[in-house]
Amino acid sequence: MCIIFFKFDPRPVSKNAYRLILASNRDEFYHRPAKPADFWGYNNEILSGLDMEPGKEGGTWLGISKKGKLSFLTNYLQPKIDVHAKGRGALVANFLTSDLDCFSYLKKVSAEGHVYNPFNLVAADFNNTKGDVLSYYGSKGEKEPVQLNPGVYGLSCSLLDTPWKKLQHGKKLFADIIRKSQDTTREAFVQELITVMNNEEQQLPDPAIEEQGKDFVKPILSSYSAVCVRCPGYGTRTNTIILIDGEGHVTFTERTMLNCDITQWKTSTYQFMLQN
Repeated sequence: MCIIFFKFDPRPVSKNAYRLILASNRDEFYHRPAKPADFWGYNNEILSGLDMEPGKEGGTWLGISKKGKLSFLTNYLQPKIDVHAKGRGALVANFLTSDLDCFSYLKKVSAEGHVYNPFNLVAADFNNTKGDVLSYYGSKGEKEPVQLNPGVYGLSCSLLDTPWKKLQHGKKLFADIIRKSQDTTREAFVQELITVMNNEEQQLPDPAIEEQGKDFVKPILSSYSAVCVRCPGYGTRTNTIILIDGEGHVTFTERTMLNCDITQWKTSTYQFMLQN
């Protein structure tokens, strides 16, 4: 039950303000093989973690390029999935390597969405001269993608800003940290956002999740009802923070679990300037 909060501000008031603040949790089976975030070996312009699950190698849940292309994905909670459907992680990877703008890409995806299990996909173009555009498509929502206005958003395994209690709780924590961050160093700000993403306060009851997940979700609802998910063998295994400031400086910090052990973590930070 991945969860992502982001603030989009394409015209920040100062060069030190942020055009994008993003905080993400990847929830997955601990044993599912994946590469931690790094620049791709054959293309050092793209930064992401990579899924290494057999048959789905090379897909990703979140990534950014030095050219300003950014994308992230969540699944849509449903009682049953089609095990023969195409891997959704390719949707992010394909955008990061595509020449299409974000809205055109999502429009293309919307025509092909039926070959995947349900998903939410956000794609963005951050451009220092032309301006920033951020678009969203949910395959269980409207037929066409939409361009998002400046604001604070929350996305989990339902449509954008669906009022799940965990989403509302985390979004408030996220917004509160941003509001208090004017005099905070970049490094301290990143750590405060990571703390938000590791909040394990259960938000129950939540009829909205129960209605969407049906009988599948009821036995595990208490574990899934927090921003940070902790179940035996499954849960939050990666926190990612992305900051893009007014001058196009990108800070990408990933905290990822090692050896399927919730007591072992590695934190890596990458910094670069957008090349546009």
